[in-house]
Amino acid sequence: MARHVYQATLRWSDMDAYRHVNNVQYLRYLEEARVDMMFVLGQREGAKTLAEGVVIARHEIDYQRPLVWRPEPVRIETWVTDIRAARFRLAYEILDDDGVYARAASVLVPYSLDGQRPRRLNDDERRYLEGFLEA
Repeated sequence: MARHVYQATLRWSDMDAYRHVNNVQYLRYLEEARVDMMFVLGQREGAKTLAEGVVIARHEIDYQRPLVWRPEPVRIETWVTDIRAARFRLAYEILDDDGVYARAASVLVPYSLDGQRPRRLNDDERRYLEGFLEA
């Protein structure tokens, strides 16, 4: 199956006093990639309701090596590792041709903003997510 690929631009302000990208920024990069995958591409591919409400239930990140500012973007590959009735799990790698900077995962829950409660995935959402499913 396919992985979603997003090129994240590093900002000078992303660095901390130790002259490497601060760990909080990694979550922002993952968010940018996730928004591109689910809201931008998902809308074009028929999973429009993903943009109407998805909340994060869990994040985990394993930092592999420091990332320092540079003008070239860093690549974020995102894929789906699990799909359930009312949640799914994304995996990520932040990397470039020299190696992996971080591996991460998120559990996401479809959410009804009107009802203010979790909801089940619909058939279009499930079909879209299955296109990125890897074991």
